[in-house]
Amino acid sequence: MRSITSRLSSLLHLAAPLALTFVGVVLLSLGVAYLFIHFYRTVEGLPAVFWALTLQFLPRPMRGILLIMAGLGVLAVGIWQLSGIVVIPFRQSSSPVDDELVLGYHRKGPPNIAVLSGGPGLLVLSAIGAQVRRLTCVVPVQDPVEYYYRASGLFNMQNVYYVVPTPVPMQVVAELDDGTRMDVRHLALDQSIAARHVARLSLDGASGGSLQLTRLAAEAIRDADAIILGPGSLFESILPNLLIDELREAIAGSKARKIYACNLMTEPGRTTGFSVADHIKAIKAYGGFTPDYVLVNAQRIDPEVYRLYAAAHQSPVYLSPEEYEEMALLPADRGIGRGVMIEGSVVLEADLASSVIQYTASLSNPTENRAVRVLRHDSEKLGLAILELLRRS
Repeated sequence: MRSITSRLSSLLHLAAPLALTFVGVVLLSLGVAYLFIHFYRTVEGLPAVFWALTLQFLPRPMRGILLIMAGLGVLAVGIWQLSGIVVIPFRQSSSPVDDELVLGYHRKGPPNIAVLSGGPGLLVLSAIGAQVRRLTCVVPVQDPVEYYYRASGLFNMQNVYYVVPTPVPMQVVAELDDGTRMDVRHLALDQSIAARHVARLSLDGASGGSLQLTRLAAEAIRDADAIILGPGSLFESILPNLLIDELREAIAGSKARKIYACNLMTEPGRTTGFSVADHIKAIKAYGGFTPDYVLVNAQRIDPEVYRLYAAAHQSPVYLSPEEYEEMALLPADRGIGRGVMIEGSVVLEADLASSVIQYTASLSNPTENRAVRVLRHDSEKLGLAILELLRRS
């Protein structure tokens, strides 16, 4: 009842115009009725259908009651549809130009968001939980949900929920470009494969069609206004869930905005040598869809930090002219930067990262630890960029 009252309250300042409109419609209807009666009584030889259309088979009081009921029903539907438009009056002034009404702002509450990412990425996005109706994180198929509940217990999170895609965790196997096969969770632990990248991803001992999607995961995708992929490892945190046929088809068929937060750096043994386009191609290959928007970090790193990443077979994932030199630039978005089309996605550059201090081994002396600056997705910056995209959409 309260929601109905709240919706209709937007029409209070239109009460007088609506009343005058109603009176005008009534007068117009009476005039048309008189003319119609005159026409009916003076013209001879009218087809029998007119007798039925004018309800001549009913007593006159009954005809009036039926027409009034039909009119009230149509009027109620019209008023309800009108109340779905937010009406904003400008300030009153002596000038008739300033005394206007602006129509067309659709009433909508906070969005529901579904997220496919890993542990750190989910914690980064949890910062926007207070500004959405529900933020449901579908954890990777190979991970138990208890890990995420324990991690989230360290923070004060609002409207954040974690669900598993399948009742039982599944092992995800990665096949590298040299034919090596191993558990996707072990790729980051083997330095000998740092220069390789994943060529194929599969579920061990099961097919995507044989896996049952949990009800909570299905509802999260179904009710989502936006589906966010990342931030997180492409082959370990995002793509594994797309191996589940039911989940992949639900995401591909959803009308929700699909936003991919691209990695800041390439990942040794997983995405070595990958460009922005390569990340999008991987999502399209495993998911059967391209994200509507891709957020790419625009912040550059200093040469010393770059050398540290290069020594670990990592490089920044930036937009390069070769990826979009044939594409037309899109208008700039407020606070997000200019966008280009790559592989069917609108790719937007923004300041999404912050430098943090991390202790690591020295290149010249591995036994000596030293503090270096590294890039990490900034929770506030990424959250603002995502919310801005949703407001624009």
